[in-house]
Amino acid sequence: MDVSLRVSRPSDLELFFLNQTDQQANYLAAFTPKDPMDRAAYFSKWTRLLADPNIHMQSIMVDDQLVGCVVKFPMEGKSEITYAISRSFWGKGITTLAVKKFLILETVRPIFGKVAFDNFGSQKVLEKAGFQKIGTAMGFAHARGKEIEEFIYKLE
Repeated sequence: MDVSLRVSRPSDLELFFLNQTDQQANYLAAFTPKDPMDRAAYFSKWTRLLADPNIHMQSIMVDDQLVGCVVKFPMEGKSEITYAISRSFWGKGITTLAVKKFLILETVRPIFGKVAFDNFGSQKVLEKAGFQKIGTAMGFAHARGKEIEEFIYKLE
């Protein structure tokens, strides 16, 4: 299984939107848009972000098949990372490898990752990529309709 990255394209957004609308993925991500099924809002936002020079977005490919993305974005003056892949590819080490490859391309440090307290898979991805857990915070998780704890990770 060959895992590679390439610059994301507008045509990739269809799969990224499908990944976002997966109920289990949405629940684990927790901190999602108010309405993850709002296709027009999603495409409007991400089409704009693809053109934003402050956003670094790479598509995750497995044997030349598009499966997800890794993104660096600014948030409150800090650089953060997020990632998502199609659920059928979960648990195979693909996201961890993709994040590690992304962090070679994206050299801004420090970079932060935030993860719902019970999203153990995502926590492992960050830890295997060298991130250290540095704290916790409470935030409103739209996917769960309530405030939950999130873990904050940092890579120097």
